[in-house]
Amino acid sequence: MQPQTGATAPAPAPEFTGRTGEVLQRLNHLYPALIDLSLGRLEALLARLGHPERKLPPVIHVAGTNGKGSTCATLRALGEAAGWRVHVMTSPHLVDVTERFRIAGKLVSEAELVATLEEIERVNDGAPITVFEVLTAAGFLLFARHPAELAIIEVGLGGRCDATNVLQHPAACIITSISRDHEAFLGDSLAAIAAEKAGIFKPGVPAVTGRQPAEVMQVLQAQAQDVGASLARRGVEWDIAPTTQQDNPTGLCLTDEQGALNLPMPALAGPWQMENAGLAVEALRLSGLTVPEAAWQGVAQVQWPARMQRLHGKLAALLPAGWELWLDGGHNPGAGAALAQELRNWSDRPLHLLVGMKQTKDASGFLGPVLPCADDVWAICEPEQHLALPVQAIVEASGGKAHIGPTLAQALGALAAEADGQPARVLICGSLYLAGVALRQDGWVVA
Repeated sequence: MQPQTGATAPAPAPEFTGRTGEVLQRLNHLYPALIDLSLGRLEALLARLGHPERKLPPVIHVAGTNGKGSTCATLRALGEAAGWRVHVMTSPHLVDVTERFRIAGKLVSEAELVATLEEIERVNDGAPITVFEVLTAAGFLLFARHPAELAIIEVGLGGRCDATNVLQHPAACIITSISRDHEAFLGDSLAAIAAEKAGIFKPGVPAVTGRQPAEVMQVLQAQAQDVGASLARRGVEWDIAPTTQQDNPTGLCLTDEQGALNLPMPALAGPWQMENAGLAVEALRLSGLTVPEAAWQGVAQVQWPARMQRLHGKLAALLPAGWELWLDGGHNPGAGAALAQELRNWSDRPLHLLVGMKQTKDASGFLGPVLPCADDVWAICEPEQHLALPVQAIVEASGGKAHIGPTLAQALGALAAEADGQPARVLICGSLYLAGVALRQDGWVVA
């Protein structure tokens, strides 16, 4: 199956609000209700803007199915621990579109982002363009106009035809864990999806990947060889493992051809974060940049919302004393399998899952690994949750096991009413859009 272009997709999510949203909604009318994976429109726009994508500091380009955001956050923490000014462009955002652009360590202001988008609107002059292409051009313009020592660019969808792939010579590329997702656009097999992700490889640019299914690794190796990129594979060219003292984990040790490097424990929870930390560190070690030793302490300083994040605000206050409320944005079968690894360590108290999903996601594939870890499941469909899967579909995907929330507050209230005095954990999961709703309701502030 060949990846599709021009496939029907929804208009921009309703969380594009305020002055920024007004500009983006105007631009959306130039190419409504389409995701079109191609580079020609953006290349023409960037040429009219003076090619800002060629005026960036050294770039690390990050693709993959799961772990991209955490890996980008780790790269940022490493760079800032080194004393560098770091630009970061990620997607999607959780609460506000300004989250997508961090300029030299600080989120872009709404005023500067609106001015940049309006400039792009004038220069584009009514030509067909997608909203993601506009946002990508905005990131390049912002980053080109502010000095920095490192830029971290996350792929939006796929890789080969993603708008960010106009980058010609990054310092390094990363491919995080690959599993099935966005199959309508990327292909209906792991090999096809891997080929799209590997499209970010460039001649002479080092690439790093973690453990992958055999069919994925075969594709990555072939693509790297075809374009003349070196590929560092976990377990072959590099590896990472915990260090222990008296059976207690004390840190991590990364090994590659440069030798062994001791690292602190990752700040982000979840066993998969060890590999994400390794990907970030190995990419910097191969990038050709001069990295001070202080940088490696950044592994312990990573912050990234909705990735096994403990909530302490208004939603958490709905639960009895001693209960814990957690949030994770994982939303595909690969994320479900990884999440289950962590949940198996949570057997010391009851676990309640609050699951909401996007309509286009594989609900049964996500739920399959995590259901055995939970005492019960609640189907959630928040009114402001973009393209939310109906609760009945979640119930069916759970094999009839899920209760109907249908909202976070109602489900948390029902759990509190039934509490028997025993401490428990609640995990909100299944969708980054639901994660954004949860963060807003909990009172999380973008920083």
